[in-house]
Amino acid sequence: QVQLVESGGGLVQVGGSLRLSCAASGRTFSTYAMGWFRQAPGKERAFVATITRSGGGSYYGDSVKGRFTISRDNAKNTVFLQMNSLKPEDTAVYYCAASRKYGYPDSPRDYDYWGQGTQVTVSS
Repeated sequence: QVQLVESGGGLVQVGGSLRLSCAASGRTFSTYAMGWFRQAPGKERAFVATITRSGGGSYYGDSVKGRFTISRDNAKNTVFLQMNSLKPEDTAVYYCAASRKYGYPDSPRDYDYWGQGTQVTVSS
């Protein structure tokens, strides 16, 4: 069992930056690929980014490539999402998730554990 708690969301202006964190419980954090998803009102949950167990590989959704960076610190059981050049369309609840799958899982169905989400609002 893995429990995930996100933090770092908030209100930011267009072009600004935010850094989300996701703290995981347990001693098995490094055995999971980690991912970030987001969900805007009235829309389905969408893939943002994923990172491998070691942190040596990552994969991004097209809408965030070049602006967002996913990273992890296995010693601190934490995964991060650095978000730069934010746009109004980035407004959503952001969720971190843990997956037992290998490779670069990019579907919500691939993930086994989820956090409660943190709101990110980008104002123009």
